[in-house]
Amino acid sequence: MKTHFFRLSLLSATLLFGTSACGQTTPAKTVKTGAGKTITLPEADTKASKINFSKVVAWPEGKTPTAPPGFTVTKFAEGMKSPRNIVIAPNGDVIVVLSNSQRTKIEQASNIITGKAQSEVQGKSVNTVMLFRDANKDGKPEVVSTFLTGLNQPYGAAFIDNSFYVANTDGVWKYPYKAGDTQITGEGQKILDLPAGGYNNHWTRNLIVNPAKTKIYVSVGSGSNVAEKGLENEIRRANIIEFNPDGSGERIYGSGLRNPVGMAWAPGTNVLWTAVNERDGLGDDLVPDYITSVKPGAFYGWPFSYFGQNEDPRLKGQNPELVAKAIVPDIPVGAHTASLGLAFYTDKKFPAKYQGGAFIGQHGSWNRSELVGYKVAFIPFKNGKPTGPLEDFLTGFVINDKEVYGKPVGVAVAQDGALLVADDVSGIIWRVAAK
Repeated sequence: MKTHFFRLSLLSATLLFGTSACGQTTPAKTVKTGAGKTITLPEADTKASKINFSKVVAWPEGKTPTAPPGFTVTKFAEGMKSPRNIVIAPNGDVIVVLSNSQRTKIEQASNIITGKAQSEVQGKSVNTVMLFRDANKDGKPEVVSTFLTGLNQPYGAAFIDNSFYVANTDGVWKYPYKAGDTQITGEGQKILDLPAGGYNNHWTRNLIVNPAKTKIYVSVGSGSNVAEKGLENEIRRANIIEFNPDGSGERIYGSGLRNPVGMAWAPGTNVLWTAVNERDGLGDDLVPDYITSVKPGAFYGWPFSYFGQNEDPRLKGQNPELVAKAIVPDIPVGAHTASLGLAFYTDKKFPAKYQGGAFIGQHGSWNRSELVGYKVAFIPFKNGKPTGPLEDFLTGFVINDKEVYGKPVGVAVAQDGALLVADDVSGIIWRVAAK
C-alpha cells in the first residue's frame, strides 16, 4: 500500500549502519528549491559540528522584542512555565499549551546528548493547557482559566465542532467541548496512539484540521538525528500522519520530514505547509531548516538525503531508490534555526505586504559557531505561493554571542488581527499589533 511506502522502505534498508562514515565530506552543490529559487548548499563535513549553547537572561523591565516600524509589541500574558504552542478557538479564545522536555539527571549533565542548554532544562513538564479571553479586543485578557490538565507533554491542539483535540507525546485525545467553555470537564478518550518522545526535542506532536473538518493531521518527529538508533526505532516517525476525527483511517500523508512541527494551510488553498527542523552534525550551514508545502504521499529525504537528493555522507549508498524519490523543499530558512512555529496571516489589520504571508517562530540554535534564529521571520506570499525572500520580523531576543532574552516558538493570528508569539523560556506571550 502507498500509505506505508516509507515505513516499508525504511525497514527494508540496512538496520545497523550507525554513523560509521565519520569524517566523510561531500562537495558543495547548487540546487533549485521547490519554490524555483537557486541556492548553494555548502560542503558537508561530519567533523565540523559545533556545540554553542545560549544562556537565557530575564527580559529587563519595560523591554520588549523589536518589530518593524508601524507595529507595537506588548505582553499579552506572562508568568507561565514553558508556553510552547498557541491555538485560536472558534470563538476567539486564545489557547496556550504549556509543556517542556523532561530529561534525566544523566541527560542534564550531557548537553551533547540532549542538544539543549542547561538553562532550558526546567524539570517536570507542567502539562497544562491555559485559556485567555480578550472579549473587548484591547490586547489584555479579562478571563484567564486553566483549560485542561493531566496531560503528557502536550503540544498540538485543535477544535472540531463540539470536540477539543490535544496531542500528547504518546497519542491524540478527544474531549467534549462547547463554545464558551473556559474549562474542559468531560472525560477524554484516546483516539490515536503515537510513538512517544524522540531525539532532542522531537517529543512535540502538533495538530491541524483540514478546512472541511473531515481530516486531522499530526506531526511526529524522528527518534534520532540520522537513524543511528536503527530504523526499527523510526516506524511512524519523521512523518505527518492523516486520520479521521474518530481516530480511524490512518495514513502517512508526508514522510522523510525529520521534525515537522509548525503546520498551516496556505490561505485560499487546500495546501498544507509545515516547518521542519533538519539534521545536525554536518557543519554550521547544513542542513537548512525549511518550510514546505506537503504533497500527499511525498518523501522529503530523511534520513538518507537532505534538501532533495543530496545524500547524507553518513548514510551514503544505504537506500538509493528512496533517495531518487526525495522531493526538494520549497523554502530554506537557515541551518540550525530550530524553526518551529508557522502561521499564515489571514487578517487585514497588517499592511498589505504581510497579508497572506507566513510567519515562522525560530527557537534558535545550540549547535552552530554563532547563534542563529531567536526571532520570528516572515516570507511574503500571494495566492498561496511565496513571492519574496525570508526577512526578519520580530527580533531583539539575542543580547550577545552567548546570551539571549527569549526563544520564540508558536505563532498564531488572533481574531483581532494581532500576531501572538509564545516565548517559552521567558514564560511570555508577546502581542504584535499594527498601529
